[in-house]
Amino acid sequence: MTRTGIGLLVAAMAGGCIQVRAPDKPIEINLNVKIQQEVVVRLQQDAKDLIQNNPELFPQ
Repeated sequence: MTRTGIGLLVAAMAGGCIQVRAPDKPIEINLNVKIQQEVVVRLQQDAKDLIQNNPELFPQ
């Protein structure tokens, strides 16, 4: 028997009844991540590349 198995056996004999149940409400993980800057930088780089590769689109 492994250490884990022995540990579980001892816990079951000494601890009595263990109940595991799901919470009443869903678990909510709120990550306040602001992705706006990354999107803006990508769009700016894409626009810059478009202008450089197609100068006829934006004559000066």
